[in-house]
Amino acid sequence: MPCPGTSLKEALLCAQSEERLTVGVLQSARVMNEDPDSVSFCVLAMDEQFEWDVALQIHFTLIQSFCFDNDISIVRVSDRQRLHELVGREEDAHCLLITAPREGEWDDPSLDKLRVFCEESRALNDWLPEISLER
Repeated sequence: MPCPGTSLKEALLCAQSEERLTVGVLQSARVMNEDPDSVSFCVLAMDEQFEWDVALQIHFTLIQSFCFDNDISIVRVSDRQRLHELVGREEDAHCLLITAPREGEWDDPSLDKLRVFCEESRALNDWLPEISLER
């Protein structure tokens, strides 16, 4: 796969333009609870705050478990600020969900590339692969 960071950026921007992006840990948990079948991809941003925030660590563990149990591709990034810049929102950017396209809409090719990246990572026993976002 050429560059997973580029594919992630394209997938996030596409999802945002189509209003399929959920930003924030609590908002993401709400979507997972209300409509779990709609969730297509998950991004967790692990930064300095993650190191000392026990509540955030617990939320991440629950989100990861949900994703693994429901066969949802999940990645982590270490630059939450860059995620925040990409999505241009003031909300908590520790967790982002991309929901599936509505019926009749085209699938996002960059999202397909990310799914392949996640499958290949899992084959190498890397269950939560890290992606670097370029500036």
